[in-house]
Amino acid sequence: MASKREREYQQRRYEKWQQRQAQHDAARRRQRIVAGSVVGVLVLGIGIVAAVQATGDDTPATAFASDPATTAPADPTPSAAATNAASVPDKALAEDRTWTGDISLTQGDIGISLDGAKAPQAVANFVTLAQDGFFDKTNCHRLTTTGIYVLQCGSPDGTGTDGPGYSWGPIENAPADNVYPAGTIAMARVGGDASSMGSQFFLVYKDSTIPSDSAGGYTVFGQITSGEDVLKAIADAGTTSGTETPVHDVTIEGVKVK
Repeated sequence: MASKREREYQQRRYEKWQQRQAQHDAARRRQRIVAGSVVGVLVLGIGIVAAVQATGDDTPATAFASDPATTAPADPTPSAAATNAASVPDKALAEDRTWTGDISLTQGDIGISLDGAKAPQAVANFVTLAQDGFFDKTNCHRLTTTGIYVLQCGSPDGTGTDGPGYSWGPIENAPADNVYPAGTIAMARVGGDASSMGSQFFLVYKDSTIPSDSAGGYTVFGQITSGEDVLKAIADAGTTSGTETPVHDVTIEGVKVK
């Protein structure tokens, strides 16, 4: 039988999850209201029906091009204008220092080092979510094996269609040459939207050139320090035929940072 301390811990995690879900639902409602108002103005003002690319939590891969295997990682969280800015962790929490820890996957542990000086908002966000247990028991939903070589994680439901209920920007510490070396840890975002980062991140297992888009590059906030063999084994196993889903479930058992 679970101890009192364990029951209290589980209750706190459940309450945090409920809070994130409430923020998530509120953000989606605000986004729909804003999107509806904008479309109404366009139709009434200039009589043109425009095709609007959705970036909300309902639509997976809406920022992907026709060949998703070579597209940059996307995190379809709500636009920053439609979220509760107070929910975004204060970048001061990164403390302008290096954080270390590990990501425990079902396949093994990956050691990480996070640069709070070069990417304070990304590090503050990742550390806060990790300490809240946000990533625990979530699946890494996307493995790209052509053009770019990344494992993408951080989607609460493991589909790549959701996030923490808020989004943030701007882009931090993007490489000027668009090259993301093996071992890079970076934030996913919606194409063309520098303020659409949330919880999804990607681990680069092979040197990748990811072209910048109209918003810029991708926030690099850390490096893999050990466990490269774990990541390579996941990549070598490949994906389910016709998909970008890892052939074996890649589950984050927990994330520790200090």
